[in-house]
Amino acid sequence: MCELFIKADAGQWQSRTHSLRIDGVATSIRIEAHFWDTLTEIGARDGMTVAQLITRLWHEAMDADHDLGNFTSFLRVCCARYHALIAAGEISADPSVPIADHPARDILARETARRGLRVN
Repeated sequence: MCELFIKADAGQWQSRTHSLRIDGVATSIRIEAHFWDTLTEIGARDGMTVAQLITRLWHEAMDADHDLGNFTSFLRVCCARYHALIAAGEISADPSVPIADHPARDILARETARRGLRVN
């Protein structure tokens, strides 16, 4: 089982740092190559650069009153959710289909129902 992970491209877990500006403030984010690749794919699906995607995620998370004390962890979880949603068939694996074309509220309601939680 572990061979699937151990013999994967070692470059995927090498950390890379990207600098960008969010609201004019220079910042840098350091995460593994796998996550940069995933963020690039997510952004491209909706015609955004990685910097544009990260800025949008920041703004929408702030608007939702999320505590983003560890923003890089938030980005990693976004990437994991992206892959999990594809695996579950909730969003298309076809990278030409924009994420925005998927019914987010319906997907979230199904996730909530599967977990037996109340939908807000």
